Amino acid sequence: MTEAAELPPAPEQARTVFGDRYADAVRYAELLAEAGVQRGLIGPREVPRLWERHLLNCAVLSEVVPEGVTVCDVGSGAGLPGIPLALVRPDLKITLLEPLLRRTTFLTEVVELLGLDHVTVMRGRAEEVMGKLPSVHVVTARAVAPLDRLATWGIPLLRPYGEMLALKGDTAEEELKAASTALSKLGAVETSVLQVGEGVVDPLSTVVRVEVGESPGGVRFAAKRAKAARTGRARRRRG
Repeated sequence: MTEAAELPPAPEQARTVFGDRYADAVRYAELLAEAGVQRGLIGPREVPRLWERHLLNCAVLSEVVPEGVTVCDVGSGAGLPGIPLALVRPDLKITLLEPLLRRTTFLTEVVELLGLDHVTVMRGRAEEVMGKLPSVHVVTARAVAPLDRLATWGIPLLRPYGEMLALKGDTAEEELKAASTALSKLGAVETSVLQVGEGVVDPLSTVVRVEVGESPGGVRFAAKRAKAARTGRARRRRG
């Protein structure tokens, strides 16, 4: 029996959530169950719960993402939450940021196969792409790192008054409390824990929202960001 054979049928909620991209969501689930497992991107034990625990759990993040913004999915891995978010929100311009080649290869194949023209795959670490990736409105992440460490990678990628949305588990409140000092130093001005996915997932998906002020990343990154902007302008003039 192959891993794909263990993939359960899509639940009825998937038709509602993914709408006219439902067939693409099913294809993505199949790709995760087949190539995703074979290439070590997800564990075989995750296949039976791909829909509830992964695709739908990530898709409902769309409830708290503003209309028509730019998004960077940090540490995108096999495309969670970036791909489900892209399927339900064609109004977004999404970058899937991932340092490992085997993962970016898979992501590129998925994006091309599903015709996700509003999605770009970029290979690299968050701390390396400043100046290469324009600042975004929203950073998303799931199962990447503890909140304090994730913030040091994600927040500097934000434009002023942007926000980081991190899908977390039962320890969200504790993580947020433990990271409060680090978040303040990184320019966070407001934090909250949200529950999304009412009527779609049970338990609800937990999202930590970190909103920043005019200096994402804090003072430390202000000079770095300004230098990157100057370098970019110089390159454009030479071009």
